[in-house]
Amino acid sequence: MANTRSAIKRMKQNERRRQRNRAARSTIRSSLKAARTALAGKSPDSASTVHEAIRALDRAVSRGVVHRNTAAHKKSGLTRKLNALV
Repeated sequence: MANTRSAIKRMKQNERRRQRNRAARSTIRSSLKAARTALAGKSPDSASTVHEAIRALDRAVSRGVVHRNTAAHKKSGLTRKLNALV
């Protein structure tokens, strides 16, 4: 267990950030799954769903939840699948 007041405060901060990052990652995964299912089903609104997923990834990168190369990799894959449909 933490001994100093600063260590206790740091633990509280880390827990809050962990919960926030966990929620953000969950949102990203949900939007990616929605985009992939829209692309697999060749739905007409798949382009907008992909753009929403890309926005969620960019937002996560700016907040430091996801590494920028990871986001770029995922965005590239979604865009490749979208362009294959068109």
